[in-house]
Amino acid sequence: MARGKLRIYLGAAPGVGKTYAMLSEAHRRIERGTDCVVAFVEHHHRPRTEVMLHGLEQIPRKELEYRDSVFSEMDVDAVLARRPQVALVDELAHTNIPGSRNTKRWQDVEELLAAGIDVISTVNIQHLESLGDVVESITGVRQRETVPDEVVRRADQIELVDMSPEALRRRMAHGNIYKSDKVDAALSNYFRPGNLTALRELALLWVADRVDAYLTEYRSEHQVSTIWGSRERIVVGLTGGPEGRTLIRRAVRLAEKGAGGEVLAVYISRSDGLTSASPKELAVQRTLVEDLGGTFHQVVGDDIPVALLDFARAVNATQIVLGVSRRRSWQNIFGPGVGATVARDSGPDLDVHLITHDEVGKGRGLPAARGARLGRSRVIWGWLAGVLGPVLLTWLLAGAAPDVGLANDMLLFLTLTVAAALLGGLAPALASAIVGSLLLNWFFTPPVHTLTIADPKNIVAIAIFVGVAVSVASVVDLAARRTHLAARLRAESEILSYLAGNVLRGETSLEALLERVRETFGMESVALLERTGETAPWTCAGSVGSRPAEHPEEADVDVPVGDHMALSLRGRVLPASDRRVLAAFAAQAAVVLDRQRLQREADRAKELAEGNRIRTALLAAVSHDLRTPLAGIKAAVSSLRSDDVEWSEEDQTELLQAIEEGADRLDLLVGNLLDMSRLQTGTVTPIIRETDLDEVVPMALDGVPEDSVELDIPETLPMVDVDRGLLERAVANVVENAVKYSPPGEKVLVSASAIADRVEVRVVDRGPGVPDEAKDRIFEPFQRYGDSPRGAGVGLGLAVARGFTEAVGGTIHAEDTPGGGLTMVLALPTAPERLPQQTELPAATTS
Repeated sequence: MARGKLRIYLGAAPGVGKTYAMLSEAHRRIERGTDCVVAFVEHHHRPRTEVMLHGLEQIPRKELEYRDSVFSEMDVDAVLARRPQVALVDELAHTNIPGSRNTKRWQDVEELLAAGIDVISTVNIQHLESLGDVVESITGVRQRETVPDEVVRRADQIELVDMSPEALRRRMAHGNIYKSDKVDAALSNYFRPGNLTALRELALLWVADRVDAYLTEYRSEHQVSTIWGSRERIVVGLTGGPEGRTLIRRAVRLAEKGAGGEVLAVYISRSDGLTSASPKELAVQRTLVEDLGGTFHQVVGDDIPVALLDFARAVNATQIVLGVSRRRSWQNIFGPGVGATVARDSGPDLDVHLITHDEVGKGRGLPAARGARLGRSRVIWGWLAGVLGPVLLTWLLAGAAPDVGLANDMLLFLTLTVAAALLGGLAPALASAIVGSLLLNWFFTPPVHTLTIADPKNIVAIAIFVGVAVSVASVVDLAARRTHLAARLRAESEILSYLAGNVLRGETSLEALLERVRETFGMESVALLERTGETAPWTCAGSVGSRPAEHPEEADVDVPVGDHMALSLRGRVLPASDRRVLAAFAAQAAVVLDRQRLQREADRAKELAEGNRIRTALLAAVSHDLRTPLAGIKAAVSSLRSDDVEWSEEDQTELLQAIEEGADRLDLLVGNLLDMSRLQTGTVTPIIRETDLDEVVPMALDGVPEDSVELDIPETLPMVDVDRGLLERAVANVVENAVKYSPPGEKVLVSASAIADRVEVRVVDRGPGVPDEAKDRIFEPFQRYGDSPRGAGVGLGLAVARGFTEAVGGTIHAEDTPGGGLTMVLALPTAPERLPQQTELPAATTS
């Protein structure tokens, strides 16, 4: 039985019309005579979606009881029994009620597909499993219902259902997605323009990658070798030289000129592992291209132009960026360079850019050193094979096989020469060739037991033997040394890549770097020592391992860093060839130490600057804002004590009221100053316990007129883990600020709702609002936005509110109120043992 086909409508956000599009497709198929049924569709009481269900056959749902409630799920058995050609299954990421046939709805869909039934389904981009963390960072909501990406990727068709954020918000405001009582909360929370734009970009990128995978698969199946320029892919050919950075930056600028441009940097290494490139420079260039959004690749190829073009065509590249050759002009007599060859063989479908740089014509530098230590044991065995081996072979041939023949004797001696070259290098091989030729002449070349040779042919044979032996020994020795050198360079490149990738980005602490040194070189301990002067004592800036050296003289290996710093290692004496990499580690250790100290100094300077700013602002507040109510109180008291004027009872009441208002204002200002001082000195110690919001929020409204606030705190909200007193002060400051800026006659709305693992308290006003660039600044101490009159406060209310909210583990931020105004959102953690169940908020909606 053939497997059914899966078609998925992928939505950029809830409400874009996935279910409507799916039902429209069903009507089109029915008109064409296709047997199509509705296995499960959730219209969420949206009138237009509900109308689209008319005329479609619907499979009855299966009723399940769970926790004294009845829920309906898709009846998989009924759909299998009906066996339609096409089944509509909404909300692919849905989690079935416990007791259902499968845990997830996508597993139900897999059963239908396995039975040969085509399925049309829907899912939102935020429900893809791989995007869970990204979506949470954007929206602040963790999606509990997810579907594995592979399930969606395996779909035969994926159609993106998209809508601009502005159009989607208009649909929301018109009540086409949620009920009117949820519109304001949705527009201010999940359906913010920034959230919708980010989700839309995620959907477009995911679908673009899937389309790209389809294209690659099609090209592979149909053996399409020509390049299809569906999107700009720019390949940068790197040589490991310093010009690579210029080429990478130029390629990135070219990619930015077109939408969806991609940069792929590639380095072609030879199959023998040898390279004249600088591992350190390659590591830096790799970091650069990755920081700029590209990718780094390393491929093997002995013919660099062919390997580069094969790579470009394999990735469907449209452009290649190369640097103008660094070869000197006289070197062109040996043939065209890589750039000219690639440009000649690229064909009409691949553009080649030759970029000029500062290294043009300066040469490619010296090749890598050929020498390499083979080890004492290998050298000893090489000399034994080269000197004693021919003697033993002569004894065996003379005693056991005297009539083998001169040609075979020479081949056996040549074998010993090759073995000596493999083991000990060139010198033992040359010794083997000399000893072997003498023994061949003395024992096997007539007349024997003399160094004379009677037959001229034998003279030529021995001469050829010596020449071949020396040539083979040289080649084998050179290959062995280069293999050893390549392995060493590879290890050094990995180490330098670590330094470039971690240390240069500031991702490694001094202790981690020293531990890396100890592990790399197998040392007992590593210490970074420093002193302030030539005669000053050494101090340890950082160390790892047991018994670190306290003075450079105590170390087995000492690498100076400047005049007053040294990297000291204990354990064993390292060869001189290791000091180059060790010197790089030492230099980076000094850089890391300086960076850590500069960071600490910067933090201290920031603290001092913040303290000075607060002290300056406090003086300004005391000099004006505190004196204003004091002046009013003094004037009223002086007037009451004056004997020159006979105050009426009404006048006395008015003056006493002015004294009381001034004292209240003074008490509020002093209270905020003391609270800010406690926050700055870190003396706020919250007492966290479970608290009901409907017990705290009403108490926070005592300081505002009764008719200025509208309260909407549901009794069904979960309890929150907060300090009751700090939360009350925070809410009071936020509400007082909202009332102060609200127009006359407009009430401030204080509402609360549960979202995932938190409860949000929203304070909504209809005042002038705050521009986006000032939304963070209004929470700073001594900041008053707009034209608030002097004497209305010292600008500490919101700063204290943020401090107290964060002290209890919550957050506070400002949003625009739909229709004008400002909304303050306090997000508070719910009590862990009473987490809220899934609610009907937009973040949890799947269609």
